[in-house]
Amino acid sequence: MYRWEITRAALEQRVFAIVRAQNYEKATALADTLLAAGITSLEISLTTPYALEAISTLRRETGDDSVIGAGTVLDGASARLAVDAGARFLVSPSLDAEVIRTGHRYGIPVFPGVASPTEMVHALELGADALKLFPASGHSPGWLRDVRAALPQAPVLPTGGISVEAAPEWIAAGAAACGMGSALTEGDRETVAKRVTELLQSLEDAVPTEDRPGH
Repeated sequence: MYRWEITRAALEQRVFAIVRAQNYEKATALADTLLAAGITSLEISLTTPYALEAISTLRRETGDDSVIGAGTVLDGASARLAVDAGARFLVSPSLDAEVIRTGHRYGIPVFPGVASPTEMVHALELGADALKLFPASGHSPGWLRDVRAALPQAPVLPTGGISVEAAPEWIAAGAAACGMGSALTEGDRETVAKRVTELLQSLEDAVPTEDRPGH
């Protein structure tokens, strides 16, 4: 798949799950729960012990049925290791040019972290495939709507503190997708499955402001 095709697949559901756990077993179990519930795109944070092994395992077990990426990718070395492990996309809480260059060198999309319009423009100039607004808890859907009025070309992914209830508001404000971690993964498999089903439906029904009649 080309970079743009991976990006489209990763963001198709308007949400990508974030798996951050204390060990390999918990990470893969969480990922299995999310994938079984219907999530098709998720990242394994490199803060998780043996995260690269978890990525490789999930890629091997799910094939092309899901889009497995690496999160918290802070430098070029980590980016290369994640690509070698089979990560389909790279996400970072910060903006590092070498991470973007490394991902693109191997045809992998990169979603770096940004926190201001200045950083958004810089990230776009560096070739970022989408922009992780982090932490989103420091902003609001209204803020994103204002920024998107000036930068409609910026594909923004609010992440950090996004609740299931608030996610549709961010999509309506112009977000391309939301990154969600514990807000999705807390509870047993049945609870997670019900939450994911409701979330995917609400995101599908959310209409960006510019697509509404009269805009």
